[in-house]
Amino acid sequence: MRRKIPSTTALISFEAAARHESFTKAAEELSLTQGAICRQIASLEEFLNVELFRRSRRGVKLTEAGLSYSRRVATQLDAVERDTLSVMGQQGANVIELAVVPTFGTQWLLPRLKDFQHKHPEVTVNLTNRTRPFLFADTDFDAAIYFGDADWPGTESHRLMGENPMPVCSPVLLGKKTTLTPSEIAEFPLLQQTTRPYAWRQWFNSQHLNIPRDMTGPRYELFSMLAQAAMHDMGIALIPPFLIQRELAEKRLVIANPQALSSIKAYYLMIPERKVESASLRAFRDWLVNQAHSYSLEG
Repeated sequence: MRRKIPSTTALISFEAAARHESFTKAAEELSLTQGAICRQIASLEEFLNVELFRRSRRGVKLTEAGLSYSRRVATQLDAVERDTLSVMGQQGANVIELAVVPTFGTQWLLPRLKDFQHKHPEVTVNLTNRTRPFLFADTDFDAAIYFGDADWPGTESHRLMGENPMPVCSPVLLGKKTTLTPSEIAEFPLLQQTTRPYAWRQWFNSQHLNIPRDMTGPRYELFSMLAQAAMHDMGIALIPPFLIQRELAEKRLVIANPQALSSIKAYYLMIPERKVESASLRAFRDWLVNQAHSYSLEG
């Protein structure tokens, strides 16, 4: 059965015109005439039987239907472009598509990847941010690094390291003191991590304190966001020291209290069972587990 899909030329013309809200600018971007853009969009509107733009002497403006459709089209065109570039870039090479929690990927993994590339030049590792578990069957990912309890059906898990976050803040908040007591920390704004909603409560409980406002405060999804907020004197954050080594070394952040929060959760490499026999994945797994073990021994 023939698919109900407009021409790609019409979709590309529409996406550009919607992004600029201008047929003229879309024509300039795509090296077409304004008339060609007008014809493509008119044919698309006829195909959909929906008005995408309102025309006036002052120009064009997206309709509600046009705005909604443009967002979806832009997302799908981006996906097609990524897939195309991926195929063009592979050229028969061994490629690992790795989903990774963002700050761990940028602060811990990336500085070490050069070593893997040196040892396995035939393997390319692509990184994509993902903060939560997903179904491997619904994606093109070959493996994932995430923080949790390894309860991920259909996968083989490999523990890398714990997190052990500590309270950190800017030197300005610490003032002339070298450390803050848990009670003193409770007086400051507590910066919250979206995926660790109970972290402060657990930390205060480990210090035998019950703080009513331990779950209140600005929430940020990434540790890198927490670090930025803390550096700008916005409050105290619970962050694993290994994710902010540079900030600590440069004294942009300081440890407000040396008591770390222990957790049964950890960073894991997760490989779907259907891919555990992949030679490139086995090489990456062995290298990564060894790197994590060496780092733990250093700590």
